[in-house]
Amino acid sequence: MSRKIGVYVCHCGSNIAGKVDCGGVAEFAGGLKDVVVSRDYQFMCSDPGQEMIIKDIRQYGLDRVVVASCSPRLHEKTFQQACARAGLNPYLMQHCCIREHCSWTTADPIEATAKARHIVEAAVERVADHQKLYSREVEVLPDVMVVGAGIAGIQASLDIAKSGHKVHLVEKSPSIGGHMAQFDKTFPTLDCAACISTPKMVAVSQEPNINLMTWSEVEEVTGFVGNYTVTVKHKPRYVNADVCTGCGACLEKCPTKAISEFNEGLGYRKAIYRNSPQAVPNTPVIDGTICRKITKDKCGVCQKICPTGAIDYDMKETREVFHVGSIVLATGYDTMDPTPMREYGFGRYDEVYTALQFERLNNAVGPTGGKIVMKNGQKPESVAIIHCVGSRDKNYHEYCSRTCCMYALKYDHLIKDKVGHDTQVYNFYIDMRCFGKGYEEFYRRVQEEGVTFIRGRPAEIVREDGKLVVVGEDTLLGVNVRLPVDMVVLCTAMEPRADMTEVARVFGVAQGQDGFLLEEHPKLGPVSTATDGVFLAGACQGPKDIPDAVSHASGGAAQALALAAKGTVSISPTTSWINPDICVGCRVCVGLCAYSAIEFDERRNVAVINEAMCKGCGSCAGYCPSGAARIKHFNETQIFNEIDGLLGMVPGWLPPEQGEGHPVEIPVERPVEEARHE
Repeated sequence: MSRKIGVYVCHCGSNIAGKVDCGGVAEFAGGLKDVVVSRDYQFMCSDPGQEMIIKDIRQYGLDRVVVASCSPRLHEKTFQQACARAGLNPYLMQHCCIREHCSWTTADPIEATAKARHIVEAAVERVADHQKLYSREVEVLPDVMVVGAGIAGIQASLDIAKSGHKVHLVEKSPSIGGHMAQFDKTFPTLDCAACISTPKMVAVSQEPNINLMTWSEVEEVTGFVGNYTVTVKHKPRYVNADVCTGCGACLEKCPTKAISEFNEGLGYRKAIYRNSPQAVPNTPVIDGTICRKITKDKCGVCQKICPTGAIDYDMKETREVFHVGSIVLATGYDTMDPTPMREYGFGRYDEVYTALQFERLNNAVGPTGGKIVMKNGQKPESVAIIHCVGSRDKNYHEYCSRTCCMYALKYDHLIKDKVGHDTQVYNFYIDMRCFGKGYEEFYRRVQEEGVTFIRGRPAEIVREDGKLVVVGEDTLLGVNVRLPVDMVVLCTAMEPRADMTEVARVFGVAQGQDGFLLEEHPKLGPVSTATDGVFLAGACQGPKDIPDAVSHASGGAAQALALAAKGTVSISPTTSWINPDICVGCRVCVGLCAYSAIEFDERRNVAVINEAMCKGCGSCAGYCPSGAARIKHFNETQIFNEIDGLLGMVPGWLPPEQGEGHPVEIPVERPVEEARHE
């Protein structure tokens, strides 16, 4: 069947044209079967470029379009919409990538041009068999779920609640606030962390549009964009929040102690506890693993003295189901445990602290009442602060954690301010990265306070004559150093949460190479994910300081509100389908589907696709033993046509000599059918 195909080759400025002869590729494409118009243009994604496509569709009656440009992730929808404006079904367009797949990866311009010709020919062969597909609209439920109640989750929840939409905020800890609740001061303004975060925490608890659920976890997510069903597991608190007044009598009388996780192991808490006096909610929680009443049926003193009778040892784990239109993930980060880095002595030397431990030393409600003292109760006369512990290190995390330089500078100032200006403070750094508003000025201020900066990460920390000795090299001076100090602070890396893989599985989102949750596009979709209706907020997407986390959270909230405000969402038609005449009912695809989009019809003994949930990943089609499962827009004919185009070279135009190179004779390959037989 004859087609009318238009081919459009983009220069992408010099990104493609710097290596590929785009005019030559367009000339080559003009000689391919069924191609009636072939053009090249500097920026096809621009308004004039799109108008060129629209005009040609109408003038030449094009029924297929091929655009050769950058990644389809970037502009496929742009060109699909241009085709739709011209009256052509958007799925009759094939976008092929000659930037990332060709000009950016091929050093030789002649080879790059030849490769671009192959890619374009493959697209022309493929698009001839494209079929019309149609998106469908589904309603979006107005409620939104936010998972994680650190500063990012708090900001996202408040932004959404302001619009009048209901927010279900889930936090796995007993209280909200995340890591920010552990901090003393924030850089570069040195604001009290509690002073700026506590009002927001209280606002969350008092906002009628926010359903706050602490000591809870999301257990299961089903459904699709606009209509998610979320099962939340509530762990037993053993304290009735509706009755408890937060008087604290139970906290004083409980005889059982345990290491305090909130104080990073520097102090103790009771079996019944709350993280801090500013905790929201202020209702305590009982640790059922160590409570003597729960484990041994002894004690029970907290129940005896509670004036309101709020203690209930018979509480059980419960589950609650919510129906929401979208989900915002704000699950945060962990700080790296430096114990495996034996060279720094953490866990062996009492005077070596992590950054979060040092935060708790500084905090007025921390284990030392805000005094910077060592474990022997003495003030340090000299402190070494080591940057990039676990960051920018191929043995641990190759990425920069973005916050370490600045919180190290904050510690410099706090030590000088609280311990004394005569205290010697040494910073061992690789590079100082003070990139934010007011950050460089704060760096200069700390320098003027007399802090010593030594470029070079230490090799090890040893103990000699009762003191810690930092052994390393000053790479600016080119000399080795052995520096005796009383205290060492390790600026540990921000890393993905320990349960991030499980979080990614439950919500159907991907993880990047660094382990953080993967955004849809690093520049144009930093808060979206590949799963429609699931958005990211804060440090679950990558290391961020507080301003960036808050901004990112507001972006995630805005995306969720955009869905809720519109009320409907378009579902992509590029989904799987299962031919009931071929399906043998083996059910392999049911267990294989990562999105739970396949159900089994017991009456007909066949598998059935829920198109609203399917993401078109192709797992079922690739594994189906009977070949019943297939992907719309990626059927066998289209794929084999594309392979034919890649393998079959048509002799013709070659680019001229470039530089000192020589023309390359490209032979005509043997027929594709022969290659297949081999």
